[in-house]
Amino acid sequence: MASPLRDVTPYLVLLILVSTLGPLQFGFHLAELNAPADVITCRKKSISTLERVAALITKPKTPDGNVTDCIPMDDPAFAAVSAIFTVGGLLGALTAGPFTSSRGRRLSMQVTAAFYLVGSVVETLASSAILLGLGRFLTGVGAGASTVIVPLYISEVAPPAQRGFFGAFTQISINVGILFTQTLGYFLSYGNAWRWILGTGVAISVSQALGLFIIPESPAWTATAKGDMTRARRVLQRIRGKHCNIDEEVETWGQGDGKLPSEQEGLLSRDDVTASDSAATPLTAQGASSRSVPTHLGFAQVVRDPLTRPAIIAVVGIMFAQQLCGINSIIMYSVSLLQDLLPTSSALLTIIISIINLGTTMAASPLPDRLGRKTCLLISIIGQGTSSLALALSIVFGVKILSAVAVLLFVALFAVGLGPVPFIMASELVGPEAVGATQSWALGANYAATFLVAYLFPIVNTALNNTLGGAGWVYFIFAGFALIFTGFIARNVPETLGKKDADEVWERTRRVD
Repeated sequence: MASPLRDVTPYLVLLILVSTLGPLQFGFHLAELNAPADVITCRKKSISTLERVAALITKPKTPDGNVTDCIPMDDPAFAAVSAIFTVGGLLGALTAGPFTSSRGRRLSMQVTAAFYLVGSVVETLASSAILLGLGRFLTGVGAGASTVIVPLYISEVAPPAQRGFFGAFTQISINVGILFTQTLGYFLSYGNAWRWILGTGVAISVSQALGLFIIPESPAWTATAKGDMTRARRVLQRIRGKHCNIDEEVETWGQGDGKLPSEQEGLLSRDDVTASDSAATPLTAQGASSRSVPTHLGFAQVVRDPLTRPAIIAVVGIMFAQQLCGINSIIMYSVSLLQDLLPTSSALLTIIISIINLGTTMAASPLPDRLGRKTCLLISIIGQGTSSLALALSIVFGVKILSAVAVLLFVALFAVGLGPVPFIMASELVGPEAVGATQSWALGANYAATFLVAYLFPIVNTALNNTLGGAGWVYFIFAGFALIFTGFIARNVPETLGKKDADEVWERTRRVD
């Protein structure tokens, strides 16, 4: 069996590392308030292991009044500050698709870096709930846009046979960000040290902004949107390596046979490719100007178009499945769920769950390219549904060991399919002219579903527990959702592995208009 790293060059690795700093910050800001919440809201002075150890060695310092240790907030205010990140994410997701389709992936990622940077600075210096909320809204816009743009960029620079493998890096980087910020929270949730957690976001966004100056525009976008086949092919050659035959891949861009006129072959030299290629003048030679540039479909057009509507239904359904199968009930509320099951602190429990999520995501990353996207989705949903049922029964009947095992399996099975695959599907179910708007639909649905779970889970959970007695009843609902979405995906989502383009995925002939 061929290694997923067989066609990988150091230059491609650099592109992946820089671009995935966007999703990493999504995970970072999503979880940044989790550990230090009680300290930020003035309910506790400290929950930090580092501060407790330091207090045994040195005498605690008295605050000098120059730095605000906390921001007084009641539960509704803190919930609003937390949730506004999702509102910003929805806005970013909905606007990023059309923007990246018309202006390119590289410029779009630079804009997200700016949102991350400004938002992180505002958060770090915030002295009120309003300012903290404003910062989280801005970082949310960057996060939502990143989860649209980065999967597109990765799918367009990764080798076709390894797109599933590299597509998983979006979810992996999100999990790295979550684990990183929760680890910082474990040590820095005391006094005003929590501001260093938020300030770390400034450093990450600056690193992303600098890194984006040394990576090129997506060659697929350069060819299809700008009609600059020469530059697109030249960049792709550098990404794949100078000895790699890229003719077949270039043909998928819909630009004739994918070959340049013989007098332009000299432009393929690796030395001609610079990191600042976005400033170059588009090709005006006859061979390029005679090619037509596809029209990009907008947010509403992809729904009205009968050829792209099934893809919209599919990706929106997949994104709702990702959230309504219950993963965020574990990620966001596992502390209260597990504190009576395992003898450890709430902050440490969160880190353990994040490590499991990250580890299984990395281990399962080759599976979409080996088993298929649809197969991984079905395995993940059926597995999560079974784990939900086991978790519900174990909580209802008080079988603590089974509860702990069910939670760990629940998180691990999410990483098999529902974690990475939804970020891959939008770029494979439609052609280049619709991929940006389709990705925005998918991420918009994802944020809407995330918002629903984040707010309704504790309400529904409490209502069911009060009505039926005991606890755990809500996980029967998640098991029911898993059953529904198993049928939906089996019926409405086609397999994309090994398919050349969207026409082959949907088994139709290519439209010529």
